[in-house]
Amino acid sequence: MDCTAGLLRKPWDLLFVAEPEEVAGLRRALRSHLELWGLNEVTDAAQLCVSELVSNVITHVGPGTPATLAVSMNGAYLRIEVHDPDTRALPTLLDAGFEAEAGRGVAIINAVADRWGVQLRADRKVTWCELKAGLSSAQELCVRGRVTRVEMPLCQRDDNLDGSPPAASSRILGTIIAEEAAIGMIADLLRWLGARGCDVDGALDRAQTHYESRGADGTDLPAGTDVRT
Repeated sequence: MDCTAGLLRKPWDLLFVAEPEEVAGLRRALRSHLELWGLNEVTDAAQLCVSELVSNVITHVGPGTPATLAVSMNGAYLRIEVHDPDTRALPTLLDAGFEAEAGRGVAIINAVADRWGVQLRADRKVTWCELKAGLSSAQELCVRGRVTRVEMPLCQRDDNLDGSPPAASSRILGTIIAEEAAIGMIADLLRWLGARGCDVDGALDRAQTHYESRGADGTDLPAGTDVRT
């Protein structure tokens, strides 16, 4: 499969503690990865699903529950999973009225996602949903379009509607996810080069030289600057 300047969409997961203030950070993490994967069309729906899946853990298992968000591709579908340790509190699709204050989370997921379900494992419960990503068969494993610049808007984004600065935990989470996403992208680019017979070590050396020849903002350093200091 020819995937011009493409990147494999590798599964990723993130450990978190189920607290209301963590939801915004998880949404930003998901948006950042979907932008890198070229799946902007499903970003809003995916973020909504994450909010409802995590809120379900907070409400029915309890605040402070250790949980995991896992995101992957299942063919042409984006798969979102939330793992929690309680195998008894099972999500249930209720006929909640429009004005109901509770019981609407699973109904929202049922309406937004193409399919969803629950898997019980020996040590945890996995609540999952899938969204059709609108990819052709040739695009199912690769990001569309040329990769010309890597931007990590994660730390600049904030879902707080009141304009208040993000909490310290969210900023830390954003930094960690941005770093992991960048490392994953670099690794995928190296695999792409290796698959085409390129000298991966040489490419790394040239990239390092290119990086050291520029300042932190990407501008050329003055001639004679010692980049080792």
